[in-house]
Amino acid sequence: MAQQQKKDERFAPLKNDLIIRAAFGQKTERVPVWVMRQAGRYLPEYHEAKAGADFFTVCRNKELASTITLQPVERFPLDAAIIFTDILVVPQALGMEVLMLEKAGPHFPHPLTSPDDLAKLDEPSAALERLNYVFEAITLTRERLAGRVPLIGFSGAPWTLMAYMIEGGGSKMFAKAKAWFYKYPEASHALLQRLTDTIIIYLEGQVAAGAQLLQIFDSWANEIGPDVFATFSKPYLLQIARALKAKHPEIPLIVCSLQGNLDPCALYSSKEVIREEVRKMLQSFGSTQGLIGNLGHGLHPSHDPQLVGEFIEAVHEISEEMNRSA
Repeated sequence: MAQQQKKDERFAPLKNDLIIRAAFGQKTERVPVWVMRQAGRYLPEYHEAKAGADFFTVCRNKELASTITLQPVERFPLDAAIIFTDILVVPQALGMEVLMLEKAGPHFPHPLTSPDDLAKLDEPSAALERLNYVFEAITLTRERLAGRVPLIGFSGAPWTLMAYMIEGGGSKMFAKAKAWFYKYPEASHALLQRLTDTIIIYLEGQVAAGAQLLQIFDSWANEIGPDVFATFSKPYLLQIARALKAKHPEIPLIVCSLQGNLDPCALYSSKEVIREEVRKMLQSFGSTQGLIGNLGHGLHPSHDPQLVGEFIEAVHEISEEMNRSA
């Protein structure tokens, strides 16, 4: 088993620790796999469980969130579960209204428009209480997993959350959010620090609830240049990493790493093409050690679950084959 993982008497011992060993750079028999958005709209059982409920209503219901988290693990030979929630629960917990529109995606009816709006945000301690439903879902899911695979917890990165909070949703340019760096640099740092402080205690709460591996999603890091990233993103990511590693050195924290990196659109092809693309992907890394299999982005609602399964099995089988011949 992976070194440093503390035994938690509340839960069953971990039976499959491949992804934790890979995250620590330890030897693995095959490449472990989890898939971004592995629980979600491409699965018919997701729609059955959701039964027309609002997205955030599902997230706040620990029974539903846990059930949906487990659905892909029940269907596929995955090496990890990832808790069903959303990165935008953090702005919600800070007092912002966030809606998930069926076809338009996330929407903030009242985005931040000036530094004066920062006074409307609540303190991290208040936010933590409002995120208790995530912690309850994590604990319930760990109990239901019964040690089959590890459970991943996550948060959005400060810059990515800031971008949504100012833009009011997704954007092609993120011009409003990026303009803050030049118009309101002090307010930008104040907002990023507020988010960082909240994310740290949020992730600590996830670990306390039972998360065994943590992921930071910086979805819009590619929207800012290297100098801006070095000033307004990297320092806050480092704060999060250092705080979590100081308190929980046994918990892998994935901030900047390569997982995958197969194009999700390859899963629209055939079993044969998927295996060929997976082989090329794995061979391009030169070694299967320390690699976590994944896609380059999330699954699409129109993906065929059967071909998702083919991808997972292909990573397992081909990486085992490569290990034997190494």
